[in-house]
Amino acid sequence: LNTLSLVAFIIPIQLALALVIALLVNTRLFGSSKFLFICAIPIAISEIVAGIIWLSIFTEKGYLNVMLHTLGFLKQPAIYLSYEEPTTLFMTIALTEIWRATAIVMIIIIPGLQMIHKDYFDTADIFGASMLQKLRYVTLPMLKPTIRTSLIIRTVLAFQMFAPVLVLAGRAFPVLASETYRIQFFTRNIHLAAAYALIIMIISTAFVLFYMRSLRTRWSA
Repeated sequence: LNTLSLVAFIIPIQLALALVIALLVNTRLFGSSKFLFICAIPIAISEIVAGIIWLSIFTEKGYLNVMLHTLGFLKQPAIYLSYEEPTTLFMTIALTEIWRATAIVMIIIIPGLQMIHKDYFDTADIFGASMLQKLRYVTLPMLKPTIRTSLIIRTVLAFQMFAPVLVLAGRAFPVLASETYRIQFFTRNIHLAAAYALIIMIISTAFVLFYMRSLRTRWSA
């Protein structure tokens, strides 16, 4: 349930953020290349290092509490990474994963945007289409294969989410991948670990089929 909740929460946000960033980068305005570089930095950071970075922010004596205390917003340190605060813990993990992996979707969408021929937008301009109309009737339909690919790749990787969750929450927020690891290497139950891995594969495959079917029918309608 934790895994499904995380996937359902972070994937739409990551897709929306990646699309906005890709559109901004594709405008080729001054500084867009630097903006792309900054947004792509998290993809070069390993999962466990990303978890440690955000752990240093959200621990009881982390940077966030220190900053809020210095500004006078907190008298006592807030606790973000406790099983007693499941909503806060969930949001912390989700924020970490959104920061870490949105770039994966972004680097798939940007080439898709660049492959859309300029003639389509010129034709839309002739008919007086606004920016929103061009986005709805030109950009998004032409991006259908790219969006589908990015959703499939990101969802499959999301179900393998492991290191950031383990670093931030440990056993307080079990997900399928971390439970598979624990069962395999701590309880030495190879068969149960294989069953968990099979569950991950089945759910991932179901999402892939759902994306392929729903995007095809929705976008073609």
